[in-house]
Amino acid sequence: MSQKTVLLVEDEDNIALALTHLIGRAGFRLRREATGNAALAALREDPPDLVVLDVMLPERSGYEICEIIRRDPDLSGIKVLMITAGAGDVARRKGLAVGADAFMTKPFATADLTARITQMLGEGSDD
Repeated sequence: MSQKTVLLVEDEDNIALALTHLIGRAGFRLRREATGNAALAALREDPPDLVVLDVMLPERSGYEICEIIRRDPDLSGIKVLMITAGAGDVARRKGLAVGADAFMTKPFATADLTARITQMLGEGSDD
């Protein structure tokens, strides 16, 4: 079984560094982008199994990127986990409405994030 790939789209370096370490320790291959446009380019260049997608990004919002993923037949099978420090329930509902598979609000326990990623990537392995 090949190693699952995660694309982390997070513009805050300190958060990205912590998440990169965490996701890498969980055994996933990880790439990171810091802007919406760079994320779209990375998605098209080498589609990952899962995108951990911050809502608030430079250039394009996570919501917009998620909508693009869901509309593009070449990308629509990618799992999307949206994360935000924003307004809890409203942001969560909007994230799920644009097609996110799951949504987490910062701050979250690192064990919860790892468990969620592992669960999401396990779900797609027998499609």
